[in-house]
Amino acid sequence: MDDLLNKLPGFRSQLEETDRKLSDPEIMKNMEAYRSLMLERSHVVPVVEELEKLESLITRISENEEMLKEGGELAEMAKEELGLLKTQEEDCRKKCKMLLVPPDPLEGKDIIMEIRAGTGGDEAALFAADLYRMYMYYAETMRWKVREISSNETGLGGYKEIILSISGKDVYGSLRWESGVHRVQRVPETESGGRIHTSAVTVAVLPEPEQTDVVIRQEDLRIDVMRAGGPGGQCVNTTESAVRIIHLPTGLTVICQNQKSQLQNREEAMRVLRSRLFDMETEKKNRERAEERKSQVGSGDRSERIRTYNFPQNRLTDHRINLTLYNLDLVMEGHLEQVIEALKISAGEAALKEAK
Repeated sequence: MDDLLNKLPGFRSQLEETDRKLSDPEIMKNMEAYRSLMLERSHVVPVVEELEKLESLITRISENEEMLKEGGELAEMAKEELGLLKTQEEDCRKKCKMLLVPPDPLEGKDIIMEIRAGTGGDEAALFAADLYRMYMYYAETMRWKVREISSNETGLGGYKEIILSISGKDVYGSLRWESGVHRVQRVPETESGGRIHTSAVTVAVLPEPEQTDVVIRQEDLRIDVMRAGGPGGQCVNTTESAVRIIHLPTGLTVICQNQKSQLQNREEAMRVLRSRLFDMETEKKNRERAEERKSQVGSGDRSERIRTYNFPQNRLTDHRINLTLYNLDLVMEGHLEQVIEALKISAGEAALKEAK
């Protein structure tokens, strides 16, 4: 019996039991229990549907193979359909494996994304701006909401740093693997000799926690206000609206000056601080399990070089999963679907191995 299809009876029983509980009038009186059951159902239903689809495909493949053995008029038709069915079966198996991975508790979170220029000076800052636009294009296709929290622009149109809030369906699940070092190889606009330069940009994707997920004591904070610097409106640069928050126990520092009022900047700075503290705690838990876990996609460590963007060859390489594409021009226009899907599949396969 097929390993995947062996799981179908168990998931059918789980769905029947969940539906039975949801039909109990008493459940409606306990909204927390109701939400938990609905969340469980939303995970189980796609699994059952996809496994039933796989079961149907396997049956049809078997029937076509029998017709091929028998020969006759139907054999040629069966042969043509068999190739399509086997392709569908392969795709269905991949999807089943993905759906069988237990949902990550952070999956539904919105994110704070931080993009920072690394080695490479002005060229790194320009590439940070390119990555920012790439993610904005992708967010637009996904109908996510993006809001700039803070930025530090350079005179050439680049960014030393830009911090964004991105919200919408499956934001963290899609972008979580973007954390790390992004390396670019290209001829800078300022390079007169045509030499290829190598620069780097770091990206951090932080799940945005609820306020109850992270406790921040007021006495652990030092809050300074100052006049905003750099490009900005008249009230941004002429009033003390910029806010710097230092979390004394960890030394984490957040500066926010893009909003018009001190209160708005303080709220945004606290959002970023809360996400960084939540991320630190998550990373701590991951390190504690590091000896037991071997993720194929990587740890998400900010110092890990995850990807190379080679412009002369129009090549993108993701080093964690040995993925190489020769459509970098399209990727930079926000067509990240192929990269993100490959990362999700690889992460799912790794999680399935760990679960065994």
